[in-house]
Amino acid sequence: MSETATAAVMRDGLERLLVEMRPKLHRYCARMTGSVIDGEDVLQDAMMKALRAVGDGRSPEQPERWLFRIAHNTALDFLRRRSRNEARIADEDPDMQRDPSGDFETGEIVTTSLRTFMRLPVLQRSSVILKDVLGYSLAEIGTIMDARVPAVKSALNRGRTRLRALALEPDDLPPPELSGPERSLLSRYIDHFNAREFDAIRDMLAAEVHLQLVARKEMNGRSEVQTYFGNYSATEGWRMRLGFVDRRPAILVDDASRGTPSTYFILIGWSGADVALIRDFRYAAYALDGAEVRSAD
Repeated sequence: MSETATAAVMRDGLERLLVEMRPKLHRYCARMTGSVIDGEDVLQDAMMKALRAVGDGRSPEQPERWLFRIAHNTALDFLRRRSRNEARIADEDPDMQRDPSGDFETGEIVTTSLRTFMRLPVLQRSSVILKDVLGYSLAEIGTIMDARVPAVKSALNRGRTRLRALALEPDDLPPPELSGPERSLLSRYIDHFNAREFDAIRDMLAAEVHLQLVARKEMNGRSEVQTYFGNYSATEGWRMRLGFVDRRPAILVDDASRGTPSTYFILIGWSGADVALIRDFRYAAYALDGAEVRSAD
């Protein structure tokens, strides 16, 4: 087999593995960043890094751990950038290194809010997520984080103890709010959608609008993006409403065919009164796992 053919086979294999592991990788990234939305951004960045590495001829012996290591480092890069941008860190964090048994029940840890995870130092946070949420062994965690098992075990115990204490603290954050103009714009978009007035929505699109159908495909420009609404016009059972996902304004989609409310969500970015960005999570329902979802009504 030629070198080119071998690279193509490796890439195909990695793409299949990424499809299989995407929800699991997202659970990790979301808890590391404190947001299912930021977690998706980090996941996409990590996936591109992995695909580029394979394209450059790299062939990992343990692909699953290798992918988690890339996701781990990409999450740390994201946290550093956010820390610099905000000129602060959510908690003092001596454990933030690149490639670096408590009484709290595992079930409670899995359902702990993403904001609570963000209050743990990074090494503790990563150890708890990988062990108690995703089920990796101490040795596997050490490989992912490039840390020795005793260091992982210590971070795990400290993280569990800290999470238990944090779980007892009241959540005194005020509910998120929408500004008047943003509420008006989103409500107009939703009203047109629910009324199936798709031509009216097309009129709202900016000329250079970008659509991301998460985990499926992307489109650019009004002529391309306007075809996206045809899929919604051909399906029944969905209804959209105004809300928040991890305290960010979002369109919550209730899909009767799937049997549960808030099946997935859509984010809208604006350029003045024009729609400049649509991020539709219809094919990435995994992104709601662990999210803080609120209705704006």
